[in-house]
Amino acid sequence: MYDDSLDASLWGLFAFGLYAADDPRIIATMAAMIERLWINSEVGGMARYEGDRYHREHNTYPGRQPYIICTLWYADYLVERARSEEDMQQAVALLAWVADHDLPSGVLAEQVHPESGRPLSVSPLTWSHATYINSARKIMRHYGRLKKCQQCGHCPGDTVVGGNNWLTKLFREACDSIHGICTVK
Repeated sequence: MYDDSLDASLWGLFAFGLYAADDPRIIATMAAMIERLWINSEVGGMARYEGDRYHREHNTYPGRQPYIICTLWYADYLVERARSEEDMQQAVALLAWVADHDLPSGVLAEQVHPESGRPLSVSPLTWSHATYINSARKIMRHYGRLKKCQQCGHCPGDTVVGGNNWLTKLFREACDSIHGICTVK
């Protein structure tokens, strides 16, 4: 069955390395996601997919509620495309958006109400927390690369945020294990 509903998981097309973030198809896809999945309320955030009925709180918005993980996926895209510190501002703002919508304990929910901003659904949600940490690391590493010393070439971000990016490594391994099974046209 064919379903042409726009889905935030299309983020995976660049996150899994199928296309570069600056590929015109990805740029167009992400623009369509902002146009059709961004919650146009004071709360903001990215919906999961068009017509999402899970924990439906409001019929006014395209995907009903913004999801923490989907909003962070968009931040990851912005980081990938950033060529200057100024380009990073929106990604940092989305990271702050997530922190602004946590519970008093610091727990992140799966999604938030599109008008009140209160947490909805599963809390705590491991994927929300893991993606928040991963997005924060990407932002810090990218800032470090942008501030690379012109004389020695040292990238302070790699020393500030050391170690492997575990989520990217996991994605890469998953893609390697299915390589050749699926095709992208």
